[in-house]
Amino acid sequence: MLDKVVIANRGEIALRILRACHEMGIKTVAVHSSADSTLKHVLLADETVCIGPAPSNQSYLDMPRIISAAEVTDSVAIHPGYGFLSENADFSERVESSGFVFIGPKAESIRLMGDKVSAIKIMKEAGVPTVPGSDGVLDDDADENLKIAKKIGYPVIIKASGGGGGRGMRVVHSEASLLNAIILTQAEARSAFGNEDVYMEKFLETPRHIEVQILADGQGNAVHLGERDCSMQRRHQKVIEEAPAPGITDEQRAYIGERCVKACLDMNYRSAGTFEFLYQDNEFYFIEMNTRLQVEHPVTELVTGIDIVKEQLNIAAGKKLNFTQQDIKIRGHAIECRMNAEDPKSFMPSPGDIKLWHMPGGPGIRIDSHVYSGYRVPPHYDSMIGKIISHGNNRKSAITRMSNALKEIVIEGIKTNIPLHQEILQHSAFKNGGTNIHYLEKRLGL
Repeated sequence: MLDKVVIANRGEIALRILRACHEMGIKTVAVHSSADSTLKHVLLADETVCIGPAPSNQSYLDMPRIISAAEVTDSVAIHPGYGFLSENADFSERVESSGFVFIGPKAESIRLMGDKVSAIKIMKEAGVPTVPGSDGVLDDDADENLKIAKKIGYPVIIKASGGGGGRGMRVVHSEASLLNAIILTQAEARSAFGNEDVYMEKFLETPRHIEVQILADGQGNAVHLGERDCSMQRRHQKVIEEAPAPGITDEQRAYIGERCVKACLDMNYRSAGTFEFLYQDNEFYFIEMNTRLQVEHPVTELVTGIDIVKEQLNIAAGKKLNFTQQDIKIRGHAIECRMNAEDPKSFMPSPGDIKLWHMPGGPGIRIDSHVYSGYRVPPHYDSMIGKIISHGNNRKSAITRMSNALKEIVIEGIKTNIPLHQEILQHSAFKNGGTNIHYLEKRLGL
C-alpha cells in the first residue's frame, strides 16, 4: 500500500483525493499556498506543508517545492489531481526519479498524448477513428498546405500540436484565409506552448463532445467505464456533463470502448485516462486523450459503482485491476453541474466571503465541494467552487432530481452560476438530449 500521499492540488479535487485516501487507511499531506490555509482538505489532512505564496507559479506549479514537501514528510507518493501539474511529463519524471510514486501515467505516456500529432498516429494504429486531417505537422510548403486543405474540404481547423484547453485553434472557411491562419496559429502556439508545430483537420460544424473513461493497470489489463456527454460548453469550458451520453447505443459504446482499451494496451498505459471525441452523424472522431483524472469523473462513478480515485491509488501501488470488462454495468443516469463563483450573465469571477452555504441532499444527490460558510473564495485560482451531481434510474429522473436540488441551494456573499444551470435544465433542447457543442453559446448569444 501507499502509506502516505502528498495531495499536490487544491479545492474540491484535493478533498476528493483526501477522502479516498482516508477510506483506504492512507495518511495524507496537504500542500498549500499561503492563500489556502483554510481549505477544508488542509484542515482535515494528517499533515500540512505551506509551499509558497498565492500565485500558482510559486506554489502549486513549483515542482521542487512539492517534491521537497514529500521528502520532509516521508511520503511515498504524490497525487496531482487535475489541472496544475497533472499532465506535466517533466513533473511525473522528476517525482519518480526522486524516489516517489507518481499517481498517474508514466511520463512517456503523458508526452505521447500531450503531442496531438503523435496521439493521432497512435490512435490510428489502434483502430480508433480520427478526424480526416493532414496526418502530421504542417511544413512551410504553401502549395502543399493548400492541396491538403482542398483534399480535406473546407471548413478546416488549424490546431497547435501541443495545445489544449481551447487554445491554439483557428477555423478556416476558405482558401484565401488558409496560409495566414497557419502563420497566426504557429505564432500563438509558439508563445503559449513553446512549440510552433500545427496540424490541420476537417472542422466538424455540429458535433457533440463525447468522451470515454478508461482504467489501465500497466500490467496488461484495461477496461472502459462507458462514455460521458460533455457538449454543454461555453468557450470550450464544460458546464454540464452526463453519463451515459443520450442516444448512444450499447453497440456503439462497445465499439468505441474496445478501441480505446486497445490503444491503452498498445502503449502500456497506466492509471485513469479519458479519450475525447467529436461525435457527428453517428461517427466518433478522436481529438485528444487526457492523461489524468477528469473534473466530471463523478458521473461515471455513479453509473458504474467504480471509485476511480481509489483505483488510481491501487494501480499506483502496483496492484492489478480486480475486475474485467464484463463486470462493468451501466446503471441509471447521472448529471453534473459545475458550480462557479462567477456572475451568471457576464461570467466575471466573483471571489469573496461566503456568508451562508447550504447544499441540498436527498436520494441520488452528491456534492463534491471544499466550500463552507465563512470560507473566503480567493481571486487567484479557477472559479469552480464545487460540483453537484444527481443520479436516477433514468435520465428524466436525474434531471428532476437535479432541478429540485438546484432550488434548494443557498449561497450568500458571492455570485454563482446556479441560475444558469437552472435555466439550462428547463430548455427543451437539453431535456431532449443530444445538443451539440455550439448550442449553449448560441443560446447565450455569444
